[in-house]
Amino acid sequence: MAVLNVHERWIPATPEQVGALIDALAGDDDPLWPYPAWPRMRFDQGLRVGSRGGHGPIGYTVAAYVPGQWVRFRFSAPRGFEGFHEFTVESDEPGSTVLRHVIAMRLHGTARFAWPLVFRWLHDTLIEDCLNRALHAFRPDDGDHRKMTAHVRMLRRLTSQTAARGEAAGGGAGISSGPGRG
Repeated sequence: MAVLNVHERWIPATPEQVGALIDALAGDDDPLWPYPAWPRMRFDQGLRVGSRGGHGPIGYTVAAYVPGQWVRFRFSAPRGFEGFHEFTVESDEPGSTVLRHVIAMRLHGTARFAWPLVFRWLHDTLIEDCLNRALHAFRPDDGDHRKMTAHVRMLRRLTSQTAARGEAAGGGAGISSGPGRG
């Protein structure tokens, strides 16, 4: 099963300003990632190619990175997610920039059921929160501040309990939080 999932937001800022949001991912003062509402994005070597990390039960490696423009993460967990997700910055006119997040992956095994039933709902809400934060960084009085649905709140509780059991048993992404890593 193939998945292409795209979210984007027009941001009233220059590409350099929006690109700085990507460059700060997983840092101590990350303005893009919606922590503490969602599990913190972390990397073992910071935001650089080859660094391993993830958020919650989602594991990935930084596969490509062009500072200020683009970062691509290759999935390593959960089992059955084969592909990538990325943030890109695009601009066609001065002071107007699109921040885009894309997932392109093939699903195998139980992931064919887990994505449409669980992960897609969590992902879509998380990425919309990221894009709202990006917009809010440049227009503090603007942004679509949606509440989480009861369904997403229930899925978050279930996945956080499962992730906690996996980490206690020695599983999980295995990424520790350290200086400069969020």
